[in-house]
Amino acid sequence: MPALSPDLRKALLHLPQKEKDQLLVRLVGQDAVLIEQLSFRLLEGDDALEQRRLRLRTQVDDPVRGYHQTPNDLLHIVRQLQARLAYHTRITGDLFGEIELTLRLLTNVLRHQPDAVSRLHGPTQPLLQHLARRTHDALKQAGKLHEDYLVELSPATNELLALLYASAAAPLARELGVPTGNL
Repeated sequence: MPALSPDLRKALLHLPQKEKDQLLVRLVGQDAVLIEQLSFRLLEGDDALEQRRLRLRTQVDDPVRGYHQTPNDLLHIVRQLQARLAYHTRITGDLFGEIELTLRLLTNVLRHQPDAVSRLHGPTQPLLQHLARRTHDALKQAGKLHEDYLVELSPATNELLALLYASAAAPLARELGVPTGNL
């Protein structure tokens, strides 16, 4: 995005308020993410963040429990859900919610899909690599949070790590330096 020259910036700031408002509305209307961010901040109520988290929690819980033809089908679903979680954070700025739901998603996969995570071989390797890498990334993100949040995430983190190291993804997790537990 090109930067405004100081002269143009000064001229824009000296426009009549009505013209500035019209320009603002036109510019905001061209960015779908900005529209959703502003809708979240300005129009949705106080409980909007919790409602959005609840909807995402339902999405995270449902699809990983069923039968999947191949581990790649499951991997595709996990990636789609993680994209939704990242988009949620982009709109709301809710990093804690993204981490919490990512831990839940990864735990659900490891808990409810034992066939897909029990052996490290050709078809399951991309899924297991993804689970180990996402666990590593989520723990790195969690390290940026305040200590109080870490205490709140600790049970979910420890459960995920126990399941990860009980699965065939354990050597991949060790290779990435994922801790074995007790965070």
